Amino acid sequence: MKKNKLIVLDIDDTLTSSEDKHTDSLVYAMHEFGIKDVDTDWKAYAHTSDSFILKENYERSLGKDFSFSIIPEFERIMTEYFMKLPDSSEVLGAKNAVEFIANETDYGVCFATGSILKPAYLKLEQIGLEFDKEVLESANSFFTREEIVQSAIRRAEAFYNVNSFEEIISFGDGLWDVTTAENLNLHFVGVNTKNIEDFKKKNVKHHINHWGDFDLTQIESIFNIK
Repeated sequence: MKKNKLIVLDIDDTLTSSEDKHTDSLVYAMHEFGIKDVDTDWKAYAHTSDSFILKENYERSLGKDFSFSIIPEFERIMTEYFMKLPDSSEVLGAKNAVEFIANETDYGVCFATGSILKPAYLKLEQIGLEFDKEVLESANSFFTREEIVQSAIRRAEAFYNVNSFEEIISFGDGLWDVTTAENLNLHFVGVNTKNIEDFKKKNVKHHINHWGDFDLTQIESIFNIK
């Protein structure tokens, strides 16, 4: 089926119930790098991506300039710790919903995560979701969520062989996901309940508690997508 529209998916607590162990793994890896005093108030950061959080804490704690060249070693440590933790579970209905979108609609699917790359792969694999790595973008090379989402969209354009998508809907669980969608002029659907007050403050048009609530026809109607 020709994919002329696109759905952009965040991962942590949007598709997988993994944010807490992601945080544990991120902080552990920073500690292993000698960063002992980590600021875990993620909303206080200008950009909520693993690379930017690492950069800010690395430079503040160690007094050295950050370089993306340290990411591979950081990723190794973070991934090894992540693998010791219990497998991620899915947000209710996520696997079936994504497979339905990918296989039975005219929407393509891509993944845009603020996570370091290899733990992101593991989260999706642990819930049994089949996905193409070519359409997953992470924080390994970018600081901002906007850059990550834009790169994921470009990857999807190449993967699905389209010049541009007629409509793009972004799904995410956090305030940063809403803000990114606003900045890129994308439709946005909130997922999960923990940030529902943020969704209300940002006047998010549609929200689902979990993927059991997902109704593509309803979402298209809300956003006037034909």
